[in-house]
Amino acid sequence: MELIRKYFPDLSAGQIQQFAALDALYKEWNAKINVISRKDIDSLYEKHVLHSLSIAKIFTFPAGTHIIDIGTGGGFPGIPLAIYFPGVHFHLTDSIGKKIKVVNAVAEALQLENVTTETIRSEEIKNRKFDIAVSRAVAPLSDLIKWSRPLLNKRNNLTELRGLICLKGGDLSEEIDRSKILPHIYPIHPHFHEKFFEEKYVLHVDL
Repeated sequence: MELIRKYFPDLSAGQIQQFAALDALYKEWNAKINVISRKDIDSLYEKHVLHSLSIAKIFTFPAGTHIIDIGTGGGFPGIPLAIYFPGVHFHLTDSIGKKIKVVNAVAEALQLENVTTETIRSEEIKNRKFDIAVSRAVAPLSDLIKWSRPLLNKRNNLTELRGLICLKGGDLSEEIDRSKILPHIYPIHPHFHEKFFEEKYVLHVDL
């Protein structure tokens, strides 16, 4: 939790309380339903919460923006971003129902009124549009682009920012080549100085 306060010193008392509650919530639920690697649960704030919040170091979302989190897993990056941007609506999706069960429990415990969830594959979502898609899923960039494009509004009156924002790591050259789209690449390490972030990136694809 100290890492969150270190890099985000302007959080409200309510936000600090919500971020602090994540540790016990995820440890409790992870003992029942494994949504976070057992070896990573003790590094929750660095490897999951702070990693998710790297998006907030690079982009800001105006109140009223609608964002879909594709393949949210245990709620990342959607839950930390929903705490940080309380005026932004986040729709967290995953094809695995037990993961969404955990996300629902966490969102309810934190009283996150700006979070909705759905057990569904993103490519099966019909008749819904969002301003931005975010993802920390392990799917290739080409798949994330393919899944995101039909879900995005053609125009966004709230912000010029649109498209897909995703978290990636390591050597991305082959993955980017296969996607046939050159994303904007933002290294995370200039913002968060822990070793974990040395080869971690935020990618933005304007769709």
